[in-house]
Amino acid sequence: MNVLIVADIFIVVMLFFFYASYSIRSGVYLTALYKNPKVGKAIALTFDDGPDADQTPKVLDILQKNDIKGCFFCIGKNVVGNEDIIRRIKAEGHLLGNHSYSHSGKFPLYSSNKMVEDVLKCSIEIEKILEDKVRFFRPPFGVTNPTIAKTVKKLSLTTIGWNIRTLDTCIKNEKKVLNRIEKRLKPGSVILLHDNLKSSDTMLNAIISLIREKGYKFVGIDELFNLN
Repeated sequence: MNVLIVADIFIVVMLFFFYASYSIRSGVYLTALYKNPKVGKAIALTFDDGPDADQTPKVLDILQKNDIKGCFFCIGKNVVGNEDIIRRIKAEGHLLGNHSYSHSGKFPLYSSNKMVEDVLKCSIEIEKILEDKVRFFRPPFGVTNPTIAKTVKKLSLTTIGWNIRTLDTCIKNEKKVLNRIEKRLKPGSVILLHDNLKSSDTMLNAIISLIREKGYKFVGIDELFNLN
């Protein structure tokens, strides 16, 4: 076989595996709920990497003022010491999800046993505060692989993805973030935000205004995907 053809095949295969692992929408290793156009002009807000002692309460204040319910994917190690915030999230009608305990950059490379232990530890931290089972999971960095798929299945978790990644962790220009959302906004969208950033509250206010101007309503992910 021609060397160039072999090289092209290799590149295609590598690109496929990259897509399979780094796109939570790929569905190659596990199914993640990330959009439901059947609900019409409704979207769901999700927040990763909290709780944060300073910023998460500000985000909650804005959601409460606007009568919006979100889903907070919490890092287990951040739950410790922020138990009152977890209670407030639940008391105000928001959903809580598991975002791993460690959120380590090495998380996707963990052995099966270590990964189960890590994810389970996060759920335990949340559940002992709320006495309510954690049902939803979002893998760190949105990475998926066979080990993560096995972990999700073993722990009977529902994986929630997104179809609008705001890149709010690296794009600090509010206008650029809003433009990015506007270009990708579709009925039934799930938006990924972070509640641990210094700009989380001001950014959220601008996003809410934009989405309402476009005629969309906000719903929880349980309503968006009929998960009640």
